[in-house]
Amino acid sequence: MGEATVKTLEGLTASPSPMVTEDGQAPERSRLQRMRSVRRPRIWFEILLIAVSYWTYSLIRNAVPEQKAQALRNANWIWDAEHALGIAVEQTVNHAVNSVTWLIVTMNYYYATLHFIVTIGVLVWLYRHHPGRYAPTRLVLFATTGVALVGYYLYPLAPPRLMTGQNFIDTVLVHHTWGSMASGNLKNMSNQYAAMPSMHIGWSLWCGVTIFALTTAPWAKILGLLYPTLTLIVIVATANHFWLDAVGGLLCLAFGYGLSYVWYGSLPHRLPRHVTTTATATASDGIWSSAKLNTARR
Repeated sequence: MGEATVKTLEGLTASPSPMVTEDGQAPERSRLQRMRSVRRPRIWFEILLIAVSYWTYSLIRNAVPEQKAQALRNANWIWDAEHALGIAVEQTVNHAVNSVTWLIVTMNYYYATLHFIVTIGVLVWLYRHHPGRYAPTRLVLFATTGVALVGYYLYPLAPPRLMTGQNFIDTVLVHHTWGSMASGNLKNMSNQYAAMPSMHIGWSLWCGVTIFALTTAPWAKILGLLYPTLTLIVIVATANHFWLDAVGGLLCLAFGYGLSYVWYGSLPHRLPRHVTTTATATASDGIWSSAKLNTARR
């Protein structure tokens, strides 16, 4: 049998759409296609996934050998590189902000809490108001965090506050505030030499880009831009990171967006806001295609 053709309204001959069979039914999608399609998120699965993923991230991050000597050598190299680039102002910022007690204490708590609160808040907001974009945006966050673990393993780095002979101030210790898992009584629970890349920057940029791209209110877009900017100031003022650690976080985020784009075929904010179920989409495609075929055959 020859290839089936239909007559269009202009009287031209055309082949049926490859998306449907001749009887008007959509072909069964492959397993890979089903995996790459956006589906409505399920609350129990998302809570479990986030909890397990963060536990795994913390376990792996803290299991990376601390390599103190190498981490300090890398910190000295970063510090020298920033001097060569003319951007080594971390110590100046650290001392200036530390002189204002209420400000540095606020930054200590900012560093300790908003990292988690804002990120979880954005995930909840996406789940409730942008379910069609939730999974692709969540993939960006997870991929960003995953590739950061590689950085912690390959490039141990001491934060400025742990450098010897550079006179940086560990603001958490000086002001006796609870502000870092890597300071005070909590320091033994966290790898202190996992400063590169900065996930405070990676996660805050993820939040900021998501808010900026998906909101329409000008004030919300401004907040989206301010959050990673303020986070950058905080990580430097508290001597937890160098400027270049923030660049590492930015590169990790770029990797996350790249992976999400390859997997879903689009950037998250360009995907539909709501999810159309597979069954509904298949049925509507089949009915519409069948109607077109029947009309053309008359």
